Parts: sequence; structure tokens; C-alpha cells
Amino acid sequence: MTTSEKYVTGAYLVVLAVVLLYVILYSFKLSRLEREVAELTELAQRRRAA
Repeated sequence: MTTSEKYVTGAYLVVLAVVLLYVILYSFKLSRLEREVAELTELAQRRRAA
């Protein structure tokens, strides 16, 4: 394996790690937003019933 092949492999690994980290963080944010929407929906339903 040449030096340039090592650099290309390293660059691909770094890009893959960054994309994977982005997807993980986005999924955590999305699940938190879903919980908040569910809480707001429940609160709105309680207010409407009262």
C-alpha cells in the first residue's frame, strides 16, 4: 500500500466518521423533538378537555 493510498483511506474514514456522528446526533435531536411534541399534544388535549 502506497502512502497516497493510506491518505485516501484515512480521508474516507474521517468523512465516514463525521457523517456517522452527524446521523447519530440528528437522531437524538429528532427523538427529543418527538417527545416534546407528544408532551405538548397531551397538554393541549388536557386544556381542551378542561
